[in-house]
Amino acid sequence: MPNQRKINIVSDLADKLGKAKSFVLTDYRGLTHKQIEELKKSLQKAQAEFLVVKNTLLLRAMSNHQLPMTNDQLTGPTGVLFSYADEIAPLKILAKSIKSLSLPKIKLGYFDKKELSLSEVNRLITLPSKDVLLTQLAAQMKSPLFGLHRALSWNMQKLVFVLSSIKQKGVN
Repeated sequence: MPNQRKINIVSDLADKLGKAKSFVLTDYRGLTHKQIEELKKSLQKAQAEFLVVKNTLLLRAMSNHQLPMTNDQLTGPTGVLFSYADEIAPLKILAKSIKSLSLPKIKLGYFDKKELSLSEVNRLITLPSKDVLLTQLAAQMKSPLFGLHRALSWNMQKLVFVLSSIKQKGVN
């Protein structure tokens, strides 16, 4: 029989799952309390949140959103990284923590309500930030325009060079 506290936790987790653009499940075993708090502080700047949750309560919250998950996928202690604004930036902060501490270990992730494997989450971590990708896209879109402008203005420049050389030589 569930008590009111557990019901509140499940509804809170379900709300967070509904608001999150992406979330990653991790095994936080081995992290000290101080390390978890530092990770939480750094994630707050990226509008993300890291919570330690019970597996059974997370399963119930995920079932409210029809997210596929089985009991055998959730073994051991679980920490959840919720990304609310940017889907990738919090993952990069988590990757820095993993690189420096070798912890936490990523179990799996969800991006746009679709389950991602560990290799797919790692591929997302290696992507540049959203701003960099948008800048690269804009540069790629402007490139043909600059090429066309250069090709069209070249004949004009060539004509000006010829006329200036004729003027310098004094040919009438």
